[in-house]
Amino acid sequence: MDIRQLFSGEQLNQTVSVSGWVRTFRANRFIALNDGSCLANLQCVVDFEQTPEAVLAEINTGAALEITGTLVESQGKGQSVEIQVDTIRVLGTSDPDEYPIQPKKHSLEFLREKAHLRVRTNTFAAVMRVRAALSFAVHQYFTENGFYQVHTPIITGSDAEGAGEMFRVTTLNPEEKNDEPDFFGKETNLTVSGQLEAETYAMGLGKVYTFGPTFRAENSNTSRHLAEFWMIEPEVAFNDLDDNMDLAEDFIKSVLAYVLEHCKEDLGFLDQRFAQEEAKKPQLERSPMGLLERLQFVTQNEFKRVSYTEAIEILRNSKPNKKKKFKYLVDGWGIDLQSEHERYLVEKHFTSPVILFDYPAEIKAFYMRMNDDGKTVRAMDVLFPGVGEMVGGSQREERLDKLQERMKAMDIDEEELWWYTDLRRFGSAVHAGFGLGFERLVLYTTGMGNIRDVIPYPRTPQNASF
Repeated sequence: MDIRQLFSGEQLNQTVSVSGWVRTFRANRFIALNDGSCLANLQCVVDFEQTPEAVLAEINTGAALEITGTLVESQGKGQSVEIQVDTIRVLGTSDPDEYPIQPKKHSLEFLREKAHLRVRTNTFAAVMRVRAALSFAVHQYFTENGFYQVHTPIITGSDAEGAGEMFRVTTLNPEEKNDEPDFFGKETNLTVSGQLEAETYAMGLGKVYTFGPTFRAENSNTSRHLAEFWMIEPEVAFNDLDDNMDLAEDFIKSVLAYVLEHCKEDLGFLDQRFAQEEAKKPQLERSPMGLLERLQFVTQNEFKRVSYTEAIEILRNSKPNKKKKFKYLVDGWGIDLQSEHERYLVEKHFTSPVILFDYPAEIKAFYMRMNDDGKTVRAMDVLFPGVGEMVGGSQREERLDKLQERMKAMDIDEEELWWYTDLRRFGSAVHAGFGLGFERLVLYTTGMGNIRDVIPYPRTPQNASF
């Protein structure tokens, strides 16, 4: 039985057994035990006079114990129940002079160096439980709405984004000069997106989604970038851009509502942590909303839909732009919006989540459907308070001739993507989809400040530990 179940009180005045790790041991009497099932520790009261000294000496922070005793109403403050201990079995000792996760405040930088143990802290245990709940909510949403999960390739010969920042997969030794073919007979890379392959399955199954690892060989050390991360990518046949925007809004609201309902204790703790972290920042850099307030803000507000062209005019005429407060000034149509611009639209101008659509073709990918104006494509980005872009998607170009024109203009090898253009030759139809970086969603939901702290083992430039 886990600690979370014991807190229900159903086993009151009964003999119970529980296993977990020692958080603290006070006065040779009070053990704070945690098994990862919930935020709260279970107090276990030891009769130290009846407990062998050798056992007491091994009850140190980090040690694993199995405790048997009677679950009773707690006599102290801070917990509803506690265990009056009958027996203690030490499952695994922990040297207090060497165990790094002591009951004190540790910096996030220090804990990243101890990523194999950081989940034993309240912060990371809460983050990872919320992450697990979000993952479940993703699968539940798509299953309940008639989607089929597709496992798209991790090793691929195509670059869906056209960015060229990919990890090459090879068995060849670069120091050896030989004419041997590579393992797959062609150059292959780790995928940056499962979108193109998902499109092919949407055009047979109707509604599909991918949820898997993706990789970017981008030499970036910002708090928003990882070299390995997880992407959620639905693709839907017969959906246009409006349908796509409806899907993205409904999906995001659904998964956030799920964690608000099922992760109250963890989100309450993270909300307090978020407030403490924000209080350390200069006034102008602080979030206008608390963490829970921010999540409710998204679930309770209709997403405002604004064209890129309208957004540029709003930004050009804004006070921060006119007074040159923006780091990147908005001086004309066609620029790629920065996070500060996106946050201004969400937090200051509209005070609601925003979906921008119809972006300049020059700053978007080749597969997005061209509008009749010949300048913009049916792209969309969903913007959130605090983080800016959360979702990027589009209606896909279903017309073969238009797709070929775009590929040629962007120097994309049509022969390499013959199978992708085949979709436009055989039963082509309007279709749309989007991508959502899972870690960015976890980052937003938990209020953490660095994306390296919402994935179990972050992969970043010069860092592949663990």
